Amino acid sequence: MFVSMGLAQQTSTTGQYKVLRTAKVGGDGGFDYIFADAEGRRLYTPRNGPMGRLAVFNLDTLEPVGEIDKVSAGGAIVDPKSHHGFSTTKPITMWDSITLKVIKTIDVDGRPDGIMFDPFNERVWVMSHTPPYATVIDAKEGTVVGTIDLGGQPEQAVSDGEGHLYIDLEDKGSVAAVDAKTLRVTATYDLAGKGGTCAGLALDAKNQVLFVACRNPQTMVILDAKDGKIITTLPIGAGTDGAVFNPSTMEAFSSQSDGTLTVIKENSPTSFVVEQNVTTMPVAKTLTIDRKTNHILLMSAEFAPAEPGAPARPAGPPRGPMLPSSFVLLMVGK
Repeated sequence: MFVSMGLAQQTSTTGQYKVLRTAKVGGDGGFDYIFADAEGRRLYTPRNGPMGRLAVFNLDTLEPVGEIDKVSAGGAIVDPKSHHGFSTTKPITMWDSITLKVIKTIDVDGRPDGIMFDPFNERVWVMSHTPPYATVIDAKEGTVVGTIDLGGQPEQAVSDGEGHLYIDLEDKGSVAAVDAKTLRVTATYDLAGKGGTCAGLALDAKNQVLFVACRNPQTMVILDAKDGKIITTLPIGAGTDGAVFNPSTMEAFSSQSDGTLTVIKENSPTSFVVEQNVTTMPVAKTLTIDRKTNHILLMSAEFAPAEPGAPARPAGPPRGPMLPSSFVLLMVGK
């Protein structure tokens, strides 16, 4: 059942962004990536585990509109032209984004994790932390076009819409530049120790500026996408696991598991500043953007305390099991 919590209790440190709406939607299963289909006005939250499913919500109201059962996935995307959706199950699940009916499954190697749709040639890029590090799928036909060895473990990919992709390599502290037509790595940009464990990546396509969100140290490394030259670095919160850029406002966003959303303003292609750190909710570490409303969407849940001696998680401190019915969606805006 949908439960609206009204205006959130969290406040931001400074600036105009705040949590506009929260929705306690509950449901079982872990979570990783979140995806907003701005054209279709739907929000996708893949849930993984034994009770895995793809839960779908209204992007404007956060009310549930449907789900696809037995889809235990980490990420999902939609091609707005073909209305084909894809979830990072193994095999990959392809579905109709209008009816939410499964069309077919697609066999891939590796361990599917992150996923990106490239409008340049209507292809889906599936990222894996084991070889092959990227599998490319034709979004219209649902067929594998090829695979590519990125030279490291990919986390997030971005496209400039003109045949160039950039993919951050979490284990290498670098970004791979890729030719979308030939499926070849054309360059690798080393962050030169300025940032490591790269878990988020955003792109200002017009000015060719990359924003690499790193966990170690907690830094946004800003690069020239043409040659990989480091422009500057800025501090972000702890436990980043995603980044987006909004060309309408010239702002980059990094979401962190410490319950913060860092907003970086691009004043010019060579001038950047941390504009705001918005208080969201602990474990709200991934994000997506609704490019129609400029809202940022995140998700989180409440967790039991960790057992003594439990190891730290990749994006944050140790924690216990997720509390039942505590899964929450967050909408951030002005």
